Amino acid sequence: MLVAPLLLLLFVPFPASTGNQDPPKATNGELFPWDRMRLPKTVSPIHYDLTIHPNLTTFHFTGVARIELDVHEDTNMVVLHAKQMQISSVLLLAPDGVRPLKVLEYPHFHQLALLSDSVLTKGQMYEVKLEFAANFSDSYHGFYKSSYRTRTGEVRFLASTQFEATFARGAFPCFDEPAFKAKFTIRIIREPRHIAISNMPKVKTVELLGGLLEDHFDTTVKMSTYLVAYIVSDFLSVSKMTQHGVKISVYAVPEKIDQTAYALDAAVKLLDFYDDYFDIPYPLPKQDLAAIPDFQSGAMENWGLTTYRETALLFDPDRSSASDKLAITKVIAHELAHQWFGNLVTMEWWNDLWLNEGFAKFMEYISLDITYPELHVDDFFLGKCFEAMEVDSLSSSHPVSTPVENPMEIQEMFDDVSYDKGACILNMLRDFMTPESFEIGIIKYLKQYSYQNTVNGHLWDSLTNKWYSDDELDVRTIMDTWTLQEGFPLVTVEVRGREIRLSQERYLKTDNASLTEGFLWQIPLTYMTSASETVHRFLLKGKTDVLYLPEEVEWVKFNVNMSGYYMVHYEGEGWNSIIRLLQNDHTVLTSNDRASLIHNVFQLVSIGKVRLDTALELSLYLSRETEIMAVTQGFGELVPLYKLMEKRDMAALENQMKGYIVDLFRGLIDQQEWADSGSVSERVLRSYLLLFACVRNYPPCVTKATQLFNEWKDSDGNMSLPVDITMAVFVVGARTPEGWDFLFEKYSHSMQMSVKSRMKIAMTVSPLKDKLKWMMEQSLHGEVMKTQDLPDVVVSISKNPIGYKLAWDFLRANWRTLIKKFDLGSNTVSYMVTGVTSQYSTREMLDEIRSFFGSLTEETGSKMRCIQQTYETIEDNIRWMETNLPLLQAWLDKRRQRMPHEDL
Repeated sequence: MLVAPLLLLLFVPFPASTGNQDPPKATNGELFPWDRMRLPKTVSPIHYDLTIHPNLTTFHFTGVARIELDVHEDTNMVVLHAKQMQISSVLLLAPDGVRPLKVLEYPHFHQLALLSDSVLTKGQMYEVKLEFAANFSDSYHGFYKSSYRTRTGEVRFLASTQFEATFARGAFPCFDEPAFKAKFTIRIIREPRHIAISNMPKVKTVELLGGLLEDHFDTTVKMSTYLVAYIVSDFLSVSKMTQHGVKISVYAVPEKIDQTAYALDAAVKLLDFYDDYFDIPYPLPKQDLAAIPDFQSGAMENWGLTTYRETALLFDPDRSSASDKLAITKVIAHELAHQWFGNLVTMEWWNDLWLNEGFAKFMEYISLDITYPELHVDDFFLGKCFEAMEVDSLSSSHPVSTPVENPMEIQEMFDDVSYDKGACILNMLRDFMTPESFEIGIIKYLKQYSYQNTVNGHLWDSLTNKWYSDDELDVRTIMDTWTLQEGFPLVTVEVRGREIRLSQERYLKTDNASLTEGFLWQIPLTYMTSASETVHRFLLKGKTDVLYLPEEVEWVKFNVNMSGYYMVHYEGEGWNSIIRLLQNDHTVLTSNDRASLIHNVFQLVSIGKVRLDTALELSLYLSRETEIMAVTQGFGELVPLYKLMEKRDMAALENQMKGYIVDLFRGLIDQQEWADSGSVSERVLRSYLLLFACVRNYPPCVTKATQLFNEWKDSDGNMSLPVDITMAVFVVGARTPEGWDFLFEKYSHSMQMSVKSRMKIAMTVSPLKDKLKWMMEQSLHGEVMKTQDLPDVVVSISKNPIGYKLAWDFLRANWRTLIKKFDLGSNTVSYMVTGVTSQYSTREMLDEIRSFFGSLTEETGSKMRCIQQTYETIEDNIRWMETNLPLLQAWLDKRRQRMPHEDL
């Protein structure tokens, strides 16, 4: 199949790339016979027979791997992966007998070469048998140890796996690339006090000498190594059957098993939905969901055994919030969508990770819209596109499909571009094609490529149903412009009478205009006008074009519901006509349309297309806004302005800006009940508004929260607080040393994961400097506060006007520990780097940050993309402040003169 030019490079072996011209040398000093990071295609695995014996006392494991091989070309070597592992014996089981193989190790590429005296002949079947041993991983990847504390304070250990993207090689020798699919038969040796679970159901347990037990699991379907999973623990489980006869079980530590009912019901409902929607039966007899006490990401889609953070799976109907329910249901929907997108059909190589992650993110919203309409998931999709645009507006962004080679580059693909931009461009395509045509296309794709690996082009070919009947264009032509180049377009709209003039350019936050040149998208435009509610469609293929309206109109709105992944600038009187519309009757437009206008107008200020006072005039309508997406987007554009000022000495303007925002939303804040009532969106909005009001010291909010905190504290935490208001109450309570200590004591003993999560964030918002520092140190230590929560703690403290410098100093001081624990290139490290630095706006801080990151080596992360993103973000902040501070001051002063009675 013809592959798009940019991708051609990715499907031939990589050139020699050992970092220098010298041939690679094995650990014994001999030449290593393979000099590329990607494995040779001469042999491939068909079946792995794995026996693993983890020791939860010594935190060490041993194993035996028997790998059945298919030989595609005559060869005398087998090259595969193994990382930080002792290999004690390697045998070749050939048609003519058993013989030992010579082993060479090349740790730089995590490779083993198994050398044979005689040729392995094409078409013949062989088996290699490797005996190995290793320590449990110290990070959250590979085969690693986890622990939890019981109510009585006893610490218990378990062992769990996380192999995506390149960590199966740390647990057993394997061909650790996604295209080397094989079947796996797994045996786990354990003590009787533990249980073992894996991808497939257990078929039998055998008693061994010394009182040990060996669990035998059924053979898996054909799959990639990164989806293999096994857990040895003392978990309990609850189970139910789906309508299609699949056994669903949820596993958790014994004292939290009573928080699994919601996840169990959601998994049953969602697996049944996907089974029907994709018209392909789920191929395994069971699907387990396990809540792991130590877990770096949110969840992992291992086939038949999905794993989760405890906060992403456990739900207490009395103490978990509406946003907890929404988040948990979305995570389960995401991982179960992967059982088809990712597991059944897998990307050929990590450059196309978005085929897995963009689809799973997109399917969260498609599935929940149908199965859980009461969650109003549509109210939250737009936020994902705004988040993607945040990183995609920098020159350090990357195409959705982009060449990657080494493990750090692969890790970096797990970002907002692969997940959120991937989902947003799929949503745009679905909207343009119609949902029905889109569904037909993706079912065709899944059926055609089941148990295989795919590239971008396979998806576009499946979706080309000649749906655009009067045009020769196919989906590939359009979508290559969205996946093979980074960034996104800004469409400029100029209305002249009945004529609409359109032009496109790359939206980029930079003062280097040359970086925006050479980009062209095929843009599925949608628009509506004051004269018609009909949504009109037009495919903009060139740099410019002209549309003709049947009559002159008062206003035009492009990108209806923001279903397209692009921004819109209205030239001439365009923005003024929209501001008038919003002030007269904002409900003429949907809340998504209103949110997109708020987002676009403030983002256009950043690149000098719109004056700040125009954006602020538009924001005035927000005093009448009630819908969550538009309200939160209003906060999302206005709050960062004073967050920049908090890190500079400009208290007067900072307080004026804070006063403006409180005043803008005062009516909506005053309407909020201090109770759990209303729809999910109304409840999430209530939590958001009351938290904001209390943090901003809005007197009615602080008074009420203080009263409730004192009552709760007097009851020793036994009083039942309305869930939606607990964040506001905890934040106010954590302002005093006694309140903070009380919260921490309750945090230490709570078994309710969502409550702990809210207490943790509330404690990071405290003005008590010594507590903030202690909290970061405790999170790093990992005993009372889990190290998995450290990134959230550090980033939250970095947003605290008292704690931001503490967070930066902590990140620098502990950098080597953090990159070892969370892995170079990981989304977690990137989140900490960008999160801690994103609100600086001075040359002094930029110099200090450059000085630190500039001192790193490649081994300690100097090449990470997030460092470039950090520099660009701060440069953008500096430009914004230099250009707009005088305008902001003048506008706020003018507004105060116009409305002198208001308390700003």
